[in-house]
Amino acid sequence: MIVQRPAVTAVLTAAVLALAAGCSSGGPDGPDNRKTPSKKESASGSPTGKPGAEPPPEKGSAKVTRTLATGLDSPWGLAALPGGDLLVSSRDEGTITRVDGTTGKKTELGEVPGVSPGGEGGLMGLALSPSYASDHMVYAYFTTESDNRVARMLYDEKKPSGKQLGAPDTVFKGIPKGMIHNGGRIAFGPDKMLYAGAGETGETGLSQDKKSLGGKILRLTPDGEPAPDNPFEGSPVYSLGHRNVQGLAWDEQKRLWASEFGQDTWDELNEIKGGENYGWPEAEGKAGEEGFRDPVAQWRTSEASPSGVAYAEGSVWMAGLRGERLWRVPVRGVAGEPKPQAFLKGDHGRLRTVLAAGGDKLWLVTSETDSRGTPGKGDDKILEVEVR
Repeated sequence: MIVQRPAVTAVLTAAVLALAAGCSSGGPDGPDNRKTPSKKESASGSPTGKPGAEPPPEKGSAKVTRTLATGLDSPWGLAALPGGDLLVSSRDEGTITRVDGTTGKKTELGEVPGVSPGGEGGLMGLALSPSYASDHMVYAYFTTESDNRVARMLYDEKKPSGKQLGAPDTVFKGIPKGMIHNGGRIAFGPDKMLYAGAGETGETGLSQDKKSLGGKILRLTPDGEPAPDNPFEGSPVYSLGHRNVQGLAWDEQKRLWASEFGQDTWDELNEIKGGENYGWPEAEGKAGEEGFRDPVAQWRTSEASPSGVAYAEGSVWMAGLRGERLWRVPVRGVAGEPKPQAFLKGDHGRLRTVLAAGGDKLWLVTSETDSRGTPGKGDDKILEVEVR
């Protein structure tokens, strides 16, 4: 286990409040929780960008085929068990619930000790160990009183309900925490390394500081050590210059894609390369500035406020919170800049997490009970979506 330096940011200081107030779209919780007036309202417009050198691929589609589960409280992380059931975290309650992948039946597995929810912090990303079949370990990214951290827990299905989760074993800690921009997404890559999106907590200077864990994508071994071939020797930092990464996914070419909240102008989808600098706070969107890597696609903040991403059917699918829509970004066989398409605009409210479910299916998690939505009957939900 590696223990990183103490969190840089206090929980709620006057400086953070001032920064949060300066975030676009208003709201003291910043862009992650940009509030929408009503679930039915749909912002107009489309992402900008020059057309590609070749005609865009065949237009896609996204159709909700069923509602798997309802009545979830502030759902955030989602992980698929080998048999097809799902694990979902509650950011504000600090609990993990198992959802039957066929019937939608919910079984609360227990509360994760040490979670301290507040603002955009709490129990967030979930991921299964790459050796889950033998070790039955579930990883979670969560906020404590002092920091954000990653812990793993043994999930013993043979034990009585409510006692199946073992005590958290912290594998990595010291990620700065704040009322805003806590990042929170974790995922194991094709290389079996653990990737984590860490926000800059509203302290923009952390993003360009290679010694800070804030505003970074981190790459770790399953035991929490810096991956041995990371771009900065001995450091868990994989890429820097990020504001608030909440979506991580790989395509069949093993390219890593990450969604990122912008501030006043552009939200982003980035192709992540180890050691690259993505510009924040010096650059936002396609700035074309030397030394910084531009995003593959960008959106006005009213159209996206992206959280989770998944890869399926040749495209990256990105869930939008304030934008209340599911974005398709074709990335397979595309020359030049891809042309994103929007689906489900305003149909299901704020969208938090999207997860590949095999073939042309996705799981999509709504986010109306996160303090910024307008909860309706049955919120929040897990939806099954058929895409192409």
